[in-house]
Amino acid sequence: MQSTKLMTIFRLLPLLFLSMFAQAQTTEIDTHPNALNFLVMGDWGRNGADHQKPVAAQMGKVATKIKSEFVIATGDNFYPSGVISEFDPLFKYSFEDIYTDFSLQWDWYPVLGNHDYKSNPDAQVAYTKISRRWKMPARYYSKIFSIDDKNQVLIAFIDTNPLIPEFYKGEYSKAVISQDSTAQKKWLEKTLANNSPTIKWKIVVGHHPLYTATEKRRESYDTRAIRNSLKSVLDKYQVDAYLCGHDHDLQHLKPEGKTHYFVSGAASEKTAIGTLPISKLALSDYGFMVFSATPDKLFVQVINEEGKVVYNTELSK
Repeated sequence: MQSTKLMTIFRLLPLLFLSMFAQAQTTEIDTHPNALNFLVMGDWGRNGADHQKPVAAQMGKVATKIKSEFVIATGDNFYPSGVISEFDPLFKYSFEDIYTDFSLQWDWYPVLGNHDYKSNPDAQVAYTKISRRWKMPARYYSKIFSIDDKNQVLIAFIDTNPLIPEFYKGEYSKAVISQDSTAQKKWLEKTLANNSPTIKWKIVVGHHPLYTATEKRRESYDTRAIRNSLKSVLDKYQVDAYLCGHDHDLQHLKPEGKTHYFVSGAASEKTAIGTLPISKLALSDYGFMVFSATPDKLFVQVINEEGKVVYNTELSK
């Protein structure tokens, strides 16, 4: 019995350490006036329920303070089952009526999550023609953002759902079959092969994680599928960061290689989390992330529902 208790304590020590570290890092948010500043949030559309509204309120305050230029949404944009058309009322009740702060009226760049695939994923593409700020021109797309006159950030927004073989059998099958996963992989490689000297950072945004400390998904079928499909591509093109959601928590993981992995899927729900040896942050809390890109630094701050910075780190060139 005593041996079992000791084993349990030792298993919990890494998680307790990470939690204490996150709390110790609580500070006021840093501003980077000369950087490209943007927010990253995910797993959010619940008609304002389950902490969506208070997180949205903090997003507005933070976006105002840092002068955010856009928002990235990492998928599962509309619970429980996506939207059926570009006129679905969920666009109003889960998006337009929730993110009302003036600082959040700039461009939003979403990707599709598995819940978005339960209805009509192309409806979210079509909504781009209706909304001033919703920018999803296709199920996958890319954009180059300027830091200044000479330096840029390349971001590829991908659709991870068709990269999961099991999705071709069940409730997602009809929408997944309509997507050409081979064409997307070729497009991604071509996009990331851009060797322009002006591009200082390469970032990929998807819904599903390659790595996660969330216990039930560490080696789940979808995590393994995405890792098997994307890891070699991210390594080959020296991608600086992969951003995702799916798990309703806040994470920073750093396995071997250049790429840092960030999970931001706690914009309206939080779930329990464990820890891994590669975990830099593993936090079960409501919140979102702030990224600030300069030519030689990529600053990352994790903000919780109370507006506190619970973690920060920086990537260097």
